[in-house]
Amino acid sequence: MVYGSASAKEIRQGIAQLTLTGKARRQCSAILDEICQTYISADAPLFLRQLSDLVPQLPAELRGTLNEMRYGESIAALVIRNGPVGEPACPTPRHWKERDPGSTSRQDFWLAVVSSYLGEPVGWASLQDGRIFNDILPVPGEENEQTGHGSQADLELHIEDCFSDERCDALALLCLRNVDRVPNLITSAVGLDFGDVDLDTLFSDRFLIAPDSEHLRRVADGTIQDPDRKRPLLFGSRESPYLRIDLPYTRASPGDTRAADSLTALATLLRQNAVEIRLAEGDVLVVDNYRALHGRGGFRPRYDGTDRWMRKLTVVRDLRRSRGFRSGTEDRVIDPFGHLAQTSTTLR
Repeated sequence: MVYGSASAKEIRQGIAQLTLTGKARRQCSAILDEICQTYISADAPLFLRQLSDLVPQLPAELRGTLNEMRYGESIAALVIRNGPVGEPACPTPRHWKERDPGSTSRQDFWLAVVSSYLGEPVGWASLQDGRIFNDILPVPGEENEQTGHGSQADLELHIEDCFSDERCDALALLCLRNVDRVPNLITSAVGLDFGDVDLDTLFSDRFLIAPDSEHLRRVADGTIQDPDRKRPLLFGSRESPYLRIDLPYTRASPGDTRAADSLTALATLLRQNAVEIRLAEGDVLVVDNYRALHGRGGFRPRYDGTDRWMRKLTVVRDLRRSRGFRSGTEDRVIDPFGHLAQTSTTLR
């Protein structure tokens, strides 16, 4: 892939790259200037409530591309380059708990404005103390974890928060620092040939999807309710299916050899079609969480303040869908484990 442009493979998989022109960049920068003067922080309730009012102010080309991503679904992932933010002045923290809350304010506002065109921002009680904006950075001792805090091991392809029916419709990553140009990985259902996989089996409730280790740390005994609930890995239209698979946390039902073979075939197909996206400081990667899996190449962390650092925001199209998993209508934090423990219901 040629850095800064879309390759033929990316175009075929519905991966678009949009570089803002000087005029568009200045327009976005002016919007951010006004937002920074008006609102306290990007996770403030007033800002989140009024966020949709800011969308029409974005440049027409950016709005049109995001509009196609949301409604046309021909774009499964979008890279926005030459945005109005850059690298923060502070070093990369050694842990997400150590981040100065105000160190990425402008970047967070930009991430929220872009993401809002695809849905309403939400967070998870089981991730980073329920913060709506999350830090993706290497954490000492977690080098081989299959989470956003891993580093040396490749982060396998996955749908974000795949285990939950309340998972996001889209997610966005804003690059704060990536001096080593560590690649993000994307595999899209757009243009993918499913002719050699067993669609009947993959569309059937024959697979188990577990939460990742970061979510499970929230649960005192390391378990969730209804862990044996079976789910399909593909759903929606057979001609252009939606995806629900987290490669390291998905397995076939015990003893179901056909499901196991189907999972292996699908995993091979997804890995073979993965595309590398190398983000620079200020770039935003937006991913349709129903149409594309994402991951990350491995790298050796230095823990010296110069390591790869991303900010992540997840959005849902319908806040009401998760109402039973949030404490109130204004609350943006989803807590599936806490809800289940209180009501003894199960994940759908």
